[in-house]
Amino acid sequence: MTADGPTFVDTNILLYAHDASETTKQPVARRLLEELWADRSGALSTQVLQEFYVVAIRKLSPRMPKAEAREIVALYATWRVVQVDPTLILDAATLEDQHHVSFWDALIIEAARRAGARRLVSEDLQDGRRFGALAVENPFRISSGSR
Repeated sequence: MTADGPTFVDTNILLYAHDASETTKQPVARRLLEELWADRSGALSTQVLQEFYVVAIRKLSPRMPKAEAREIVALYATWRVVQVDPTLILDAATLEDQHHVSFWDALIIEAARRAGARRLVSEDLQDGRRFGALAVENPFRISSGSR
C-alpha cells in the first residue's frame, strides 16, 4: 500500500478494464489497476462488486459470461473491500444532502472514506472534487491531457 493509503476504485474503472469495445479507455483502466495490484493499494466496496457483476453480464457487448464475471469479482474481493451496511447507508444519505450528489455516488464516496482512501478514481464524479481528505480523480481526463 502506498504511503497515501489505498486508492478506491469506482465500478466504471473495473468495467472499462474488462470491456474490449472501449479501445481508448480500456488501456488506461488496465494500467491503473495493474499499478494498484503491484503496490497492493486498491480498495472497493461490495456495491462496486455487485454493480460490476450485473453490468458485465447484462450490458457489456458482448456480454461477459457469468462464470468469468464471478472469477473477476472473486479476484477483486482479495482487495480491501468495504461492506455496505446500515451505518454506511445513513452516512451516505447525510453526505447526499450536504454535498448535493446522488445517493449512489454518496455510497461510493463514503465507502472510499471508510477505506481510508485519499484518492477515488471514477469517471462519474467531478475530477478534482474533494470530500475532506478524499480527492476524486478521473484517470481518463488526466490521460487525455484536458485537465
